[in-house]
Amino acid sequence: MSLVGKFLVIVLIVAGTVFPAFGQFFPDLGGQRRGTSAAQFLKIGQGSRGLGMGEAFVAIANDAEALYWNPAGLTNFDKHSVFFSHTQWLVEVQLEYAGFVYHLNSTNAVGVALTFLHTDEMKETTEFQPLGTGRYFTFSDFLLSFTYARRMTDKFSFGISTKWMQENIAELTMRSLLFDLGIFYNTGWRTTRFGVVISNFGSDMEPTGNITYRNLENAEVTVNSFQSFPPPIIFRIGLAADLYTGKNQILTGSVQLNHPNDNKENLNFGLEYGWRKTLFLRAGYKSAQIEENLSFGFGIQTLIAGFGFKLDYAYTNFGRLGYVNRFSAKIEF
Repeated sequence: MSLVGKFLVIVLIVAGTVFPAFGQFFPDLGGQRRGTSAAQFLKIGQGSRGLGMGEAFVAIANDAEALYWNPAGLTNFDKHSVFFSHTQWLVEVQLEYAGFVYHLNSTNAVGVALTFLHTDEMKETTEFQPLGTGRYFTFSDFLLSFTYARRMTDKFSFGISTKWMQENIAELTMRSLLFDLGIFYNTGWRTTRFGVVISNFGSDMEPTGNITYRNLENAEVTVNSFQSFPPPIIFRIGLAADLYTGKNQILTGSVQLNHPNDNKENLNFGLEYGWRKTLFLRAGYKSAQIEENLSFGFGIQTLIAGFGFKLDYAYTNFGRLGYVNRFSAKIEF
């Protein structure tokens, strides 16, 4: 049997094993869980490489994008790296990301990352003033994360990220401390590797501040107590392998099972083709999504004055909502 055939067999075995197991530990509520968590910006992926592969990246995570996808992946490469990403999100929302990875030695690595989502000013409207009150407000999200990763053996590594987030909308503010925990395991069979990540683990969060508005009786009401919601916790498990390796070419495939606490389980599939470690083409597919499904991307890698430069682009189809462009750049030294 060819390597591709063996990879597909492993994928089917893992999917067949994991899905029944998940059914015993996690109730399959599916769409009933939608809208039950806060801080949705945490679910927006970072890095055009992983996004171009349909977000099936936790078992690859071998560059600075591991800061978002799998903290254990910081030990999968040996160069310091600076990482920038820009996402033109839906409805004119902008998302910026910056990260830095520093290798203490061949065993330990640390990283820091900043995420900033922001909008332009929006006009405040009410039932009594549908054309505007004359006031404006903004919405923004901020996330600061610190990551530590350690290679325990030549096949196994783990990583943990501590994240502090703040969300602002008008007069309300919401803050929380969250954690990511990831492991990476090289099976030793051919190029097959395995990754498991739990993201955004933390306690429930609720807004603080006051909102004053007029109800339908035109009476002024002030609200300062709000319902709490959990963060968008996601459990990811992935499998990846090099399906073809030639003198100047490499084709990598990845499959990933996701279990979010606010939606149903889904599978992601990704492919990356590399030519002479210079040009890369990518494609991915996300299952069980109402709008988001296909993604494509490409990347260019070159060496200038001893520094490695990587430029990546990803396109994601969101069906009736349109599409999203993502750009990222990495500098390695």
